[in-house]
Amino acid sequence: MSAILGVSGLADSVRFKRAHWPALDEREYRILQGFDAAATLVVDGAVVAAAAEERFNRQKQTGDFPVHAIAYCLGQAGRSIADIDEIAHCFDYAPFGEIFSLDATSAMLYDEVFSKPALLAQINRHFPEFPADRVHQVGHHLSHAASTYFTSGWDECLVVVLDAMGETQSGSIFVGRGGQLEKLREISANDSIGILYSLVTYHLGFDFNSDEYKIMGLAPYGDPRQFEGVFQQMLECRADGTVRIPILRLNRNREERENYLRTREWLSRNLIPARDPGAEITQVHRDVAAALQAALNRAILHICGHYGARTGLRKIAMAGGVALNCSANGKLTRSGLFDEVYVQPAAGDDGAALGAALYRAALNGEVINKRFPVPFLGPSHPQSKIDAAFMKFAGAIKVTRFGRVEETCDQAARMIHEGKVVAWHRGRMEYGPRALGNRSILADPSNPEMRDRVNAMVKKREAFRPFAPAVSIEEVHRYFEVAPMTAMPYMIATVNVREEYRAALPAITHVDGSARVQTVAAQDNRTFHSLLKAVGRSTGREIVLNTSFNVKGQPIVNTPHEAVETFLGTGIDCLFIEDNLVSRA
Repeated sequence: MSAILGVSGLADSVRFKRAHWPALDEREYRILQGFDAAATLVVDGAVVAAAAEERFNRQKQTGDFPVHAIAYCLGQAGRSIADIDEIAHCFDYAPFGEIFSLDATSAMLYDEVFSKPALLAQINRHFPEFPADRVHQVGHHLSHAASTYFTSGWDECLVVVLDAMGETQSGSIFVGRGGQLEKLREISANDSIGILYSLVTYHLGFDFNSDEYKIMGLAPYGDPRQFEGVFQQMLECRADGTVRIPILRLNRNREERENYLRTREWLSRNLIPARDPGAEITQVHRDVAAALQAALNRAILHICGHYGARTGLRKIAMAGGVALNCSANGKLTRSGLFDEVYVQPAAGDDGAALGAALYRAALNGEVINKRFPVPFLGPSHPQSKIDAAFMKFAGAIKVTRFGRVEETCDQAARMIHEGKVVAWHRGRMEYGPRALGNRSILADPSNPEMRDRVNAMVKKREAFRPFAPAVSIEEVHRYFEVAPMTAMPYMIATVNVREEYRAALPAITHVDGSARVQTVAAQDNRTFHSLLKAVGRSTGREIVLNTSFNVKGQPIVNTPHEAVETFLGTGIDCLFIEDNLVSRA
């Protein structure tokens, strides 16, 4: 029996880059490893708590050592650091130390950021009593693989990890069988589809390692054929099931590799000129986004299809940042290459903390491989903390209390039916990037003005980005092209909206007729399911627009104080915190 704390992030990564490259454009400081710090606590093989550090320090995608997330995990389990048997970190650069010694800057980077002594220094700063011999490093892609295999519920499946890069690789293919992970193949970071996607994202005026999901939303507005030939040059699918990306190999020296200078020059010469972040988004930018997404789809189908055929496995589990691309996941699901596709919902580096802990627990034979529940693994807040937040904003808000959850759901459903934008803060916070009904902003998807209103007045984000629907599992087949009772609880893949409902659900139907669906079952989230049932009684449709409870540049809200503060700073009409309705005074 054991208690294992998994952690992610590289705390000094940004500091090191700023010290050694002090004159860069601010956006270039995101071209590095180590964001999305998080902590996960696994006790006796079961996940009891998990959260990203950004939800506590309010710095989006922070790579800081996750001391606040660790404190939460320990508190949730009623433990202290002395009760922890192991700390497992989701990077292990030790096998590559010799490579980093080839030039002075890389050697310093290894010593100060990547090495085990650098990790131990972080742990010692916050937990000086924790023994160094109980700190373990787990390879980055092995962590990702463990996070999805050991939560898939399958004894045997293909496991594919795709991201920007781990230590030196960008893709890893495993077979998971009998509680073991056997690696079949690696793809070098020199041929990273994740880095290619991020560099084109940067070229289009968005942020590297942050805004890739915006390009996914922009792509359906474009014509991929306009730049298909250029992307064929950039990305080659090889007969052995891997890919080759020649333009990533243009960077020869340390300076060029650090910020992909030659690759970026190639894009400016051969694709289009780089877009300034403040410039207008034109059709040519939409066409580039479409061609990029098509190239990613092609690469993923090639890699997964090849190794599915080679192994004969008909189930695939995926993780890594690339696995958060919902459009590609939808294409893979509909391809027929596999009978079942599972993507671990915290597929990015925050989820690698989960994988590091599960991998170490699996070595002890403690993990019971069952399908990951909807990941409500973050903090909940007692009524005393809610009341304290209400007192803080007493002059600005009015609070109505309900005696039963059914009354709360009925009132929220009526307000949604009336065209109001409703914030919904309840229970434990979600782990991973998606709001799945506990830290959500909700609205009526049939209102044709709602998408633009929520984008402009509430989320304060780009108008082209789509919103996702949350629908009761009983009605998912009514609106979407899936079989009855199809479970899609993680909002991780797109499906097609049925033709007859596209005009009726304009706020969640993207320009290409797709939607990033979340199904809600009573056993996954009883209260949110009850709300959808109440919405159905009001509107005739058990479906809402569901987006994360935050504004542009802000992490999803955690505490009641953050919820009220965000509510007051936006165009949200009302806020429900547990069984309390908050409106403006």
